Amino acid sequence: MSSLALAVRDSTTMLRRNLLHVRRYPSLTLNLLLTPIMLLLLFVYIFGDTMSAGIGGGQPDRSVYIAYIVPGVLLMTIGSTTIGTAVSVSNDMSEGIIARFRTMAIHRGSVLVGHVVGSVLQSVASVVLVGAVGVAIGFRSTDATVLEWLAAFGLLVLFSLAFTWIAVGMGLVSPNAEAASNNAMPLILLPLLSSAFVPLDSMPGWFRPFAEYQPFTPAIETLRGLLLGSEIGHNGWLAVGWCLALAVLGYFWAAAKFGNDPK
Repeated sequence: MSSLALAVRDSTTMLRRNLLHVRRYPSLTLNLLLTPIMLLLLFVYIFGDTMSAGIGGGQPDRSVYIAYIVPGVLLMTIGSTTIGTAVSVSNDMSEGIIARFRTMAIHRGSVLVGHVVGSVLQSVASVVLVGAVGVAIGFRSTDATVLEWLAAFGLLVLFSLAFTWIAVGMGLVSPNAEAASNNAMPLILLPLLSSAFVPLDSMPGWFRPFAEYQPFTPAIETLRGLLLGSEIGHNGWLAVGWCLALAVLGYFWAAAKFGNDPK
């Protein structure tokens, strides 16, 4: 059997292992999903009229704010879900299973690949669930073409892949699950400092450059443009650039840390 075939076989086995963990211990995933869902419901039903008045030119219209907030919450869901990846990787490291895998005749990178592919699949499923909640409360994307829907899906997958590799690196450098969860908190805090909930022009001038060019804002604005027909401008290139840069950084960080055998 070729080395590529062995890598695919072992990676598939590790993917199955991680998916079984998700099925047997769903509480972590459900807890992480609650944050974006609760924020979506809170902002729509408690602050929706006030927020929509600011966005829609002074006329309260909750449907306007639903359309505005859902793309941001979808990307926030990815950041939230990847925290579970950091915790899972840290658990594997601290419980000794990685050391056991190192002694076995399996492809070395298959352990990380299993975590990454499993996390991306979990993120996509979480986005579908949160998106269904958005549709249930009134979100509609009637003007998007098939190509725009495919581009939006591709952006979500690419974004998930990038942040999953970052989360894997965080899990590898964390001494325990609690530390991994704390280290990965920026993945759910950054959307709060982006254009997910309020427009950039409503933010203080000194803070606006950070909010505009951090990874979440370009991706959110691109997703809004694809689903709602708003202007994308330079945000599309920024979003793809951030995703590729973070994916490469996370991959090499995780590979370097994983390659260091414990002394």
